[in-house]
Amino acid sequence: MITIHGHRPSGNSYKVQLLLDHLARPHRWHDVDSTAGQTRTEAFLALNPNGKVPVLEREDGSVLAESNAILCWLADGTAYLPADPWRRAQALQWLFFEQYSHEPYVAVARFIRRYLPEDHARRAELPRLIERGEQALAVMERHLADRDFFVDGGYGVADIALFAYTHVAADGGFDLIGCPAIGRWLARVRAQPGFAPMRD
Repeated sequence: MITIHGHRPSGNSYKVQLLLDHLARPHRWHDVDSTAGQTRTEAFLALNPNGKVPVLEREDGSVLAESNAILCWLADGTAYLPADPWRRAQALQWLFFEQYSHEPYVAVARFIRRYLPEDHARRAELPRLIERGEQALAVMERHLADRDFFVDGGYGVADIALFAYTHVAADGGFDLIGCPAIGRWLARVRAQPGFAPMRD
């Protein structure tokens, strides 16, 4: 039995929850509200000194942080992580893209618009975040124009990682009306066996 320390409205936590739902893997969920400072407590920092969710904890007390690393560990040996080395490298390519070129803009814009007051100074960041986030979405749109999922061979961790914040991109001020390929892909993800929506 594993325990996930996560914040349900967080896309990074949702990635892990979604894969666990697909796998129907038993687990415990420990809610940690990162917006209320619960990731900065002494107890949580003992689990993850970086002070971020999600964190996976095994029965023996060993822990794993970083959502995409958790996805890879959970998916190893399943259809969600390719066994073929080239396809696995392609999946990793999109996981790195998600954390470097997508999440820092799409997710951060969502955080600012959803959790910070209208007069907060960080709202000045939104135009740049929208610009960079739209660039990432354009890369995704081009890639999905002639394929169903991000990696040849079918649905997997790359799709799960990118779905997490893309499907709530409107919360950050992004308009996906001009991204029909992404729209079709979002529908295909929602149609996957075991799919469950983000729990808020």
